[in-house]
This record gives sequence, C-alpha cells and structure tokens, in this order.
Amino acid sequence: MTAISDLEIFARVVTAGNMSAAGREMGLSPAVVSKRVSHLERRLGARLFQRTTRQLTLTETGEGFYERIVNVLDRIEDAEAFVARRNLTPRGTLKVTAPTAFGRVHVAPYLAEFLQKYPDLKLELILEDHFSDIVRDGFDVAIRIGELQDSTLVAKRLAPNCRVICAAPSYIERMGAPRTLSEVSEHNCLTTTPQEVWRLEGPDGPASIRVSGNVRTNSSEVVRAGVLSGLGIALRSTWDIGNELKDGKLGVVLPQYYGSPRVALYAVYPCREFLPAKLKVFIDYFANLYGPQPYWDKGLKLSNDS
Repeated sequence: MTAISDLEIFARVVTAGNMSAAGREMGLSPAVVSKRVSHLERRLGARLFQRTTRQLTLTETGEGFYERIVNVLDRIEDAEAFVARRNLTPRGTLKVTAPTAFGRVHVAPYLAEFLQKYPDLKLELILEDHFSDIVRDGFDVAIRIGELQDSTLVAKRLAPNCRVICAAPSYIERMGAPRTLSEVSEHNCLTTTPQEVWRLEGPDGPASIRVSGNVRTNSSEVVRAGVLSGLGIALRSTWDIGNELKDGKLGVVLPQYYGSPRVALYAVYPCREFLPAKLKVFIDYFANLYGPQPYWDKGLKLSNDS
C-alpha cells in the first residue's frame, strides 16, 4: 500500500511547482521530499516527474496519477474535517439509555431546553429498567443508579441518590410505625424482585435487613404506587418521592436509617479518550442540572413529620 503521506507530498510538489517550495510548505527538507517522491515512483514502477537541474515537469503518467489522487486526498481531508466537526461541535445522533421512571421524570422534561442549546443534535432515548450492554447495543451513554462495580467503562457521578424508608399516613394509622430497624421485617415491605435485603447506613454504621411483603414485582413504579396507596412501606429514592414527602402524602420511617451513600447517579460511557462533543455537552448539562445537591432534595426535611 502506498502511504497517504507520500501522495500528499507528491500532490504538494505538483501544486508548488518544485520540491523546495513543497518542502517549505510542509515543513520538510528538499532532500526528504525528493526521497519520498522517488520512493513513490519505485513503488508504482513509473516515472511521475521529468527532472532537470532547472525544471521539474509532470510526465503523462504523472498527470493522470495526479488527476486521480487529488480527489482521493480531497475526500480524506473532508473525512478528517467531518470527524473534527463532530469532536468539536455537538452534532449527530446521541443514543442514551436511562431507567424508566427516572428518565420520564428527570430527563425527558429537560430535553427541549437541551436540544434548543444544541440544534445540530438528535437524541435517541431508550428507557429500560435493566442494565444494557452499552457497547454491544450501540449506546453513547447510560444513566445508571447504583453502586457501580469496577469495569472497563467510564463513570461520571452526576448526583447523590438519597433513599429513605417511607410509608403513607394511612398505612401508619392502620399498622403503626416500626420503632427499631428489626421491627421493619415485621411490616409489609414492598420491593422490586431482586431487592430482598435493604442495605442501609445508620447511627452505628452500615446495617442491613431482610424484608418481604405480599407483593413482589419487577416494576419500581408498581412499588411506588403501592406505597402511596398505603399497601406497605418501601425504601425509595428521594428523586422518586420528594414531592410526596413535601406535601405529606408520604412520611419517613426511621429517619436515622437511609440507603447506602455508595449508591449514586452516574453517566456511564465506553471510553475517556477522544470524547465526542455531543457526549460531553450531554454529560455536562445533566451534571450541572442535578449537582451535589439535586433540585429534588432542596427543601426536603427527612423526618417523621415531613
């Protein structure tokens, strides 16, 4: 294969008219330019220039070769400019996955403002409650809530994820409130299918309790509806129930215990190097929107009389 750099040198010699001028334009010595042109001629098995001590002219073969490679070089330059524009200017399609409820409540309402800021962007948002393989499935970024394990992926923390044990006033009136953590297991605890153990932080450090209830589901939104209706108690994130805590539809049970702070909200993406502009502006926008004290936690008092 002929090196692209040799083609570029050959084309520059043609446009500059001689090897010295071409070398000055490319930051190369005339000797290097001459050597690369000679190497190209040997590679092709044809003379491209007729050389005299005073003049350099294209051969007929050289003219035909130049006419054909100049379009190739233009297309390479265009391809490099295409990549540069996408790395420096947010444009193209950004494919994002996020948890269903969080995406509906805390991503979707802000897409209009985000896309107005970056009108050359299109966004494909897939809401799902399982962790996709973002490389295999072609996602640029995943918004994930959890305690992330070590992996080859890159994770940027967008916000803390505060979780509290909560119940509706109607449930507390009917069943009473647990006074100790051990009493929680005696209550009807609503969980999604894999969440049979609640891992918490308390006055004495990390604590955990095995829970069960009369409804098991794979849907976080079913748990939310159940706790609001007075069916049982649940461990819920404040991004999900902050408004209900503020207006008294839910109250915090055992406020001295809360979900592990190692669980947080992250943007997860495949690679730290050569971050495309479209991905950088998306991550920066939502990191600034949420922040160390996300808007859903402001004004929230996590106590029994919330």
